[in-house]
Amino acid sequence: MIEFLTHINPGFLLVIVGIIGCFTPVKRVRQALMVATPVVAMILLAMADRGINLSTTAVLDIELVLYKVDSLNFIFGLAFLLAAFLNAIYALHTDDRLQDGMALTYAGAAVSATFAGDLMTLFIFWEITAVSSVFLILRARTKAAYQAAMRYLGIQILSGVLLLDGLAYVYKSAGSLRFDEIGTFLSFEDPGAKYVFAAFAIKAAFPFLHNWLQDAYPKATVVGAVVLSAFTTKLAVYAFARMFPGFEILIWIGAIMTVFPVFFAVIENDLRKVLSYSLNNQLGFMICAVGIGTPLALNGAAAHAFAHIIYKGLLFMSIGAVLYRVGTTKASELGGLWRSMPWTTIFCIIGAVSISAFPLFSGFVAKSMTMSAVAKEGYVIIWLMLLFASAGVLEHSGIKIPYFTFFGHDTGHRPKEAPFNMLLAMGLAAAICIAIGLPAFAPGFGYDWLYGLLPCTAAVGSAVCEVSGKAVVSYEPYTLEHILTQMQLLMAALLAFILLKRFGLYPAEKPGTILDTDWFYRRWGYGLAKWSGQVWGKAGPAMTGVAGNAGGRVFDRLEEAFSPRGALAKGALTSGMALWSAVLLGVVMLVVLLSS
Repeated sequence: MIEFLTHINPGFLLVIVGIIGCFTPVKRVRQALMVATPVVAMILLAMADRGINLSTTAVLDIELVLYKVDSLNFIFGLAFLLAAFLNAIYALHTDDRLQDGMALTYAGAAVSATFAGDLMTLFIFWEITAVSSVFLILRARTKAAYQAAMRYLGIQILSGVLLLDGLAYVYKSAGSLRFDEIGTFLSFEDPGAKYVFAAFAIKAAFPFLHNWLQDAYPKATVVGAVVLSAFTTKLAVYAFARMFPGFEILIWIGAIMTVFPVFFAVIENDLRKVLSYSLNNQLGFMICAVGIGTPLALNGAAAHAFAHIIYKGLLFMSIGAVLYRVGTTKASELGGLWRSMPWTTIFCIIGAVSISAFPLFSGFVAKSMTMSAVAKEGYVIIWLMLLFASAGVLEHSGIKIPYFTFFGHDTGHRPKEAPFNMLLAMGLAAAICIAIGLPAFAPGFGYDWLYGLLPCTAAVGSAVCEVSGKAVVSYEPYTLEHILTQMQLLMAALLAFILLKRFGLYPAEKPGTILDTDWFYRRWGYGLAKWSGQVWGKAGPAMTGVAGNAGGRVFDRLEEAFSPRGALAKGALTSGMALWSAVLLGVVMLVVLLSS
């Protein structure tokens, strides 16, 4: 029985239990299932054999690999399961069957897609992530959330359609959809590569395709935003690492992704939207590393994704706790909360220093690998862009989030501390941020545990590393050079913030909506829709009347000809039509028979 379970994709378990949870009215039973299922799934994953197809099936002569574990998807899958476990604990104070069930289903779809061994299985769960995650926005039950959810769903379904188009081309050219037979895309010569790339780009929130993230995440429920931050975009990073390692254009796209969100995050007032821009920024580091494609860079992308899922979730949890107690995440309406929410303040600071890559925290041991990989390959401009982006991370996520939420100007709010289950989830996430950031004083301790899971380590081989044709490498983050470089950068950014605040040059936190590339559809699109509505309001009745009259005349003629009372139903013509219809049908059947 145990052997049978270890051959089942653990994501399937989460999806099934998540659906069951939607129909489980007893709160304690449902929440016990939500918390226990990811734990069971992690145990099954740990017992699974790596490098072989554990579960396969055939549908319409297409071989589907439903479950395959290797060193690349193992670390992503483990991070997703950890996030699902923490998210379930964080949601224990709520009693929302649909939210609980869809959150676990969403996590399960992401896990299932990660362990898929072929493009078709990936596509199926790619779409399930889109459908299940939209409920986490809808459950906010506001008009803005509904509108954002519809926009979000549309763009996510578009990603799925593009992926389906791409896999059709791939199947035609390669005759298979299995990753181990397709290999990786090294150019756009295969038309399928373009469609697959575009599908991944949407979910990874590439520049000009990113607005669904800042539009939807801040409007989700308190729990929903935490859940959303973990899965969709990191699934896209995994997909790029699986199919596009060493794809050079990703280097520049990733670098641009790290830089542009900094400017918007600085002036944004909604702190959940600040975290959404910060999420864009962090994705850029991972995408850039995938584009470099060397073993060190791929290790950096995987390590960064793992660490990011935890510390970004921690930051969304802390701001979510503030939203739950105060009712707002506007920086202009917050401040002084450390007095009544001390534990939430501490956990938020741990998340902030982790994302800022302070030594002794998870971000340092992950991000430094990407920076080293970029420098080693000689990309000077890219390295400078990432360096600037690293300073920006400290400013908008490391300083702005905790400062304006818990310190800054005191607005007089004195809410209760977050519920115990929220504190427990935040405490566990904070502990992970610290544990994997510590120096490796012993084997399996500190960052050595995380590095042992990476796809291009000496202990565990990986298909993507073998494709790169280069030897696996080891890495030591705690060198004097790395520590001094990072601390100089962090202190310079901190000093800049202090001076800007001291001389009144830091942008004031003001209510309002900050638009970036969504300006085109929010302003132009809205204007076009409004103009079209006005035109239709004036010309519509007349056009409808003309069309109705013309349609009526056409219908009358058709009825006159073909109805039982019509001319074609009278006399010998009826039997003649029946005879010729039979002859034509026979000819068609003969042609089909001869051509088969």
